[in-house]
Amino acid sequence: MLEDIERVLISQYQIMGRIKEMADQITRDYVSYNELTIVPILTGGMIFCADLIRQLPMKMKIGLMTVSSYPGASLRTQGSQIIGQQLGDIHGRHILLVDDILDSGSTVKLVVPALQQLGAASVKVCMLLRKDRPAARETQCDYMGFEIPDEFIVGYGLDYNNYYRNLPDVVTLTKKAIEKMR
Repeated sequence: MLEDIERVLISQYQIMGRIKEMADQITRDYVSYNELTIVPILTGGMIFCADLIRQLPMKMKIGLMTVSSYPGASLRTQGSQIIGQQLGDIHGRHILLVDDILDSGSTVKLVVPALQQLGAASVKVCMLLRKDRPAARETQCDYMGFEIPDEFIVGYGLDYNNYYRNLPDVVTLTKKAIEKMR
């Protein structure tokens, strides 16, 4: 699998440092609330969410949502679609939506209104990465880890055809690796 990596865009050490900074800001912002409900977007956001919540010293619940945007071997988003949720009762709760990457904005534009319709008191968005795209820059994001170039990336929860999520760094793939997966 290491031979498939073209270059490391963001190292695991950079990620860990930035997550700590983001957690400190979230903690300051939510200090007056009694508790928080974290809603990671599965599957991509689960690794980021796990590392983030271990840095949040507050009472919390976790709800889950599964959204598909890049089915199979797609290199471009195919539009977002909610395909599952386990939220419990979120009426009156403060929600922190956690996801891996903001590129088209379609996931946020789909999920935030859905959470609001379920009665959330507030919904804030926390992303590890934002691609340098107009749609991404124009989409609500309250906590941002890293701004990245508009490149196809994998690792740290991000996948290509359901592979590479387990890489500790955010990386680009070689052309050969992408071709062999198609």
